[in-house]
Amino acid sequence: MIIRDKSNSFALLFAWHGTILPKVLPALTFVVLISTVLVYLSSHHYFTIPAVPAIGFTVFGIILSIFLSFRNTACYDRWWEGRKLWGALIATSRHLSRDTHVLQENQRKVLMYRVMLFTRLLRNRLRNQNQSIEFYKNKVDLDELSFSQLANHLNAAQFVLEEIQKSLVQSLKSGEISDIIYQGLNHHIVAMGNIQAGCDRILTTPLPYSYSVLLHRTVYCFCLILPFSLEASLGIWTPVIVSLIAYLFLGLDALSAQLEEPFGLQENDLPLDSITRLIEREMHSSLGEKLLEPIQLVKSNLT
Repeated sequence: MIIRDKSNSFALLFAWHGTILPKVLPALTFVVLISTVLVYLSSHHYFTIPAVPAIGFTVFGIILSIFLSFRNTACYDRWWEGRKLWGALIATSRHLSRDTHVLQENQRKVLMYRVMLFTRLLRNRLRNQNQSIEFYKNKVDLDELSFSQLANHLNAAQFVLEEIQKSLVQSLKSGEISDIIYQGLNHHIVAMGNIQAGCDRILTTPLPYSYSVLLHRTVYCFCLILPFSLEASLGIWTPVIVSLIAYLFLGLDALSAQLEEPFGLQENDLPLDSITRLIEREMHSSLGEKLLEPIQLVKSNLT
């Protein structure tokens, strides 16, 4: 996620890194080149290309704008839902940090480290990564075989939640906690399971492929036809106006493609590494242990 000061409007106007312009620059350059060549040939009377009928082109543009707006709204909803789910995970980890004070000190410590491990495993699952979890090897009270199999587990995050649940059930049966305390803590574990299910829903259910391809092709066709429609009325200004219009349509198309997959590593995706580290730091603070270093910005990008 790009984190940048927006108070300087001049710097914002000419920003390059973190914008969508580098993604669409090749296609934009091609469209501007067509416009320039068309204006040159027409102004020197080499030949005259019949202009695209204005009415048909206008209707085409309006329909494309409506569908492009719908796609961007749908993609942003996916991005925002992902952020709400990870915000809920932060809140749930804080609730557990407070409510687990009723447990014995060692049991509370193991439970909180398991929550931190769950967060890391969920991040790895959503990003299809296999980042090391060795830091937790001797902190989550799992046998060596079970821990070693987490990296290749079908659903490692769910396995950790089951282990937390088993531990709470055992404490309930042994009389270490009451049923009321168990229900309160179990409520938070269920909430974490629901958060994972919500993230999995976003991850495994993208926008229909045919719809995305259709809209993507239509945007490019519109931008390619654009110079032929505007050259007759705009003349030498055609490349300038075409570049602005094409930048808008191509940029919205590329931006929606990024927002559609909010858990990735692109510049506009959610900063899951930073959120995971925040949860770890807050839980370490609650345990009175040394805090891990926060995730730093790299070229204004927070991963």
